[in-house]
Amino acid sequence: MNTCYNPYSLEGKKILVTGASSGIGKATAIECSKLEASVIVTGRNEERLKATYDQLVGEGHAMIVADLTDEEHMKSLVKGIETLDGVVLCAGIANSIPVQFATKKKFDEIFATNFLATAELLRLLVKGKKMGKESSVVAISSIGGNYSFDIGNGVYGASKAALSSWMKFAALELAPKKIRVNCVCPGMTRTSMTAAGTLTDEQLAADEARYPLGRYGNPEEIAWAVIYLLSDAAKWITGTDIVIDGGITI
Repeated sequence: MNTCYNPYSLEGKKILVTGASSGIGKATAIECSKLEASVIVTGRNEERLKATYDQLVGEGHAMIVADLTDEEHMKSLVKGIETLDGVVLCAGIANSIPVQFATKKKFDEIFATNFLATAELLRLLVKGKKMGKESSVVAISSIGGNYSFDIGNGVYGASKAALSSWMKFAALELAPKKIRVNCVCPGMTRTSMTAAGTLTDEQLAADEARYPLGRYGNPEEIAWAVIYLLSDAAKWITGTDIVIDGGITI
């Protein structure tokens, strides 16, 4: 028996991770490097992105500072990378906005990052022939898009619902090119975004207690599902949403 056999290995794969300066994106980049991928990390904040880059394991990695809501940054990012075996679309923002305060400006702000920038980056990567043969695209969506509806999360949820829907259409259209496209839909995950929200510590604790497994998720637990979809173990999976939520949507 070959004790080195590992269908989840990313050895020899070049992976681009957006939103890699914090949270799920940071954890995903680090975990991918542990499984021997060459990782390109990108994000807006140079200092925090450098902190992620410094934690990558192994060699052959790269760091590109870019704001994906800036058209020129986006084009420069795509131009500066070579053929990819995988891309993880993690860049996103969250904001609690009740219906009566959900102005067009608020929709524009959240959709610009959570949906439009992500969709445009994928378009440019495909058009620029940056996605290699049998490559994999994984977008970080949310249970708030299709499964769980909480007060104040309508604008955020709508952006994630749009993302999940768009990625299914992309999966169908890119299948002839052998490019797989999937989404991971996390429940509440312990990140700086969670801590910076509008809920108090007491409210967060009460919400966490609602989860059947008794806690929020950790970023690396989301990253491990992403890695599965990037790996050869998932070569027959496309157009799906993998829900990772501690059972809250049961």
